[in-house]
Amino acid sequence: MPENSPSSQTGTPATAQLNSQMNAQLSVLIVDPNPGIRANLQNMLNQSGITRIESAMNAGTAIKALGRKSFDIILCEYDLGSGTTSGEGQDGQQLLEDLRHHRIIPPWAIFIMLTAEGTYGKVVSAAELTPTDYILKPFTVQVLHERIQKAVARRAALLPVYQLLAQARPREAIEAAIESGRTRPAYALDFARLRAELHASLKEHELAEAVYRDVLTTKPLGWARLGLARAVAAQGRTDEAIPVLEHLVADNPRLMAAYDLLARCQQERGDAALAKKTLEDAVAISPYVVRRLRRLGEVALETGDADGAEKSFRQVVTRSRYSEFRNPEDHVNLVRALVVKGDPAGASTVIRDLERSLRGTPAADACKAISVALLHDAAGNGAAAVKELKLAVDAVRAGGVLSPNMRVGLAQSCLTHRMDDEASEVMLGTLNGGDDALSAQQALNVFVRAGRPDLADGMGKQLRAQAQILLGVADEKRNMGDVRGAVQTLLEALHMAPNNLQVMIAVVGGVLRQIMEMGWDHPLAALSEEQLEHIRAIDPAHPRLAALDAELAAAKRKYGIST
Repeated sequence: MPENSPSSQTGTPATAQLNSQMNAQLSVLIVDPNPGIRANLQNMLNQSGITRIESAMNAGTAIKALGRKSFDIILCEYDLGSGTTSGEGQDGQQLLEDLRHHRIIPPWAIFIMLTAEGTYGKVVSAAELTPTDYILKPFTVQVLHERIQKAVARRAALLPVYQLLAQARPREAIEAAIESGRTRPAYALDFARLRAELHASLKEHELAEAVYRDVLTTKPLGWARLGLARAVAAQGRTDEAIPVLEHLVADNPRLMAAYDLLARCQQERGDAALAKKTLEDAVAISPYVVRRLRRLGEVALETGDADGAEKSFRQVVTRSRYSEFRNPEDHVNLVRALVVKGDPAGASTVIRDLERSLRGTPAADACKAISVALLHDAAGNGAAAVKELKLAVDAVRAGGVLSPNMRVGLAQSCLTHRMDDEASEVMLGTLNGGDDALSAQQALNVFVRAGRPDLADGMGKQLRAQAQILLGVADEKRNMGDVRGAVQTLLEALHMAPNNLQVMIAVVGGVLRQIMEMGWDHPLAALSEEQLEHIRAIDPAHPRLAALDAELAAAKRKYGIST
């Protein structure tokens, strides 16, 4: 048998046969631009008993393939530009970034990076985006086989927890992780990490903190220290998180996510200049992660560093050029930096590139109009700027999805030109859009900071009116037996009118009704306690307070929750 044959070094013949049978069920996507290498990898996989194999020659075709079906394993070449005539396109790191960020692959998918890349920064970038493994070329069949077996064994251990999570059963997933950590000690740390992440996803940050602290009593692992800092920061203890992160970065200079969190905490503390320095340090080590470059550009603009902002946003635009998920807002940010620098010619070139390469969507139309308005404003041509801002608002009405930050910028420009109705309409849209939506108070503050408290009052009245409508919708859902749906609608009303006593009372009542009928829910219970304290602060004599306090106490007794 050849020396590098997998079955020659994997234990007994029975074990080898079992591995071969298991491998026969695995599906693999090979992503490599070189047809000869794809054929060689397929041959190596065949020697391990893996025959369900498909190939993709670049990131775009890989994303399309993964959109059609799932694969157990993705073997991806880092340098996806090699073998092409232009050497252009996404690399493996950018592909992984897109797959993770846009949730194209599930958490249990095995992604193995194959690279002969000698550039230090690129290897670090690939590693920080958590591929399951990465293998330096050249490698033998045996090395590939062993890495795959190791990855498959780990996935098999964790898969029951992941499946519960995929079925929207996070509580059961946490219990399964606890039990599996006891029965499968080889993966105890994996289960602890997964359990902490599940608590964090449920906004149970104090429980996540406890898990991370427990791990750290046994081993000073970088990921546990980072998780601890995240949990502490999520509880509003930014000043406590910062020294943890500073020590973590000093001890683990390649743990790039620590830099990102440190910069965010520094900015929340009001030290944008220090946050920029932290991000610059991170980019110097790992210069190829688009989202970090984008964040650095934003902070550079905030601190008045137009040159730094231009450099970062230009890299973002360049590196995103071949992504399936290009964001036209990157062009707007680059235009903004160039306008601040006093380079209208450069800004015009960026706008032409935006129009040429991203035309045809309402979001791109809105971004083009915003960019052109920036140029007109810089040239003192207010009438032309107004025309473009109206086009941008029309594009948003037509379905153009902009980030809350971009909407805020558009609203501010509208306010500058006394386009009051358009500014109010745009800001109302910032209150929707999921986790990154602005709060009602943040939206109102845009008008207050612009010296337009009258518009803030008007928008506040609109929000309260919408909240009243939502209360009626929640009542209808509850009467139809849709208790969960009623609570979700009540939470939308609370988002619209967070200081409205009627809404707060309705939310607490609806949440406690759901808990009593459908089981304990820690985040919702914590929300109800928070709202009760808020009600108490506003109106300590409110006639519903005592009854709601009693209902919460009854729910805790029912489920054995310590008070």
